Amino acid sequence: MNTSIVVQNLKCGGCANTITTKLAQIENITDINIDVDNSIVAFSHNNDADAKMVKDKLKTLGYPAIDDDNNLVSKAKSFVSCATGKLSK
Repeated sequence: MNTSIVVQNLKCGGCANTITTKLAQIENITDINIDVDNSIVAFSHNNDADAKMVKDKLKTLGYPAIDDDNNLVSKAKSFVSCATGKLSK
């Protein structure tokens, strides 16, 4: 199955790099594509539990789905994730 999630705080290639790296570590998640301009994270998965795991991981990294709360902690986490992604390119 394919799923796309519109996320908050996605700003640049560093963010995309971190998201791609972290999601690739989740079992059954493949074909990860990040559209920075439209803040979309797309991926393939086997079942709904896998998709929920991705959504939870994105929130943990500071990129909550558009329908989730985007508080100050999420914004701070996204800055750290962004910087990490830029350094690991």
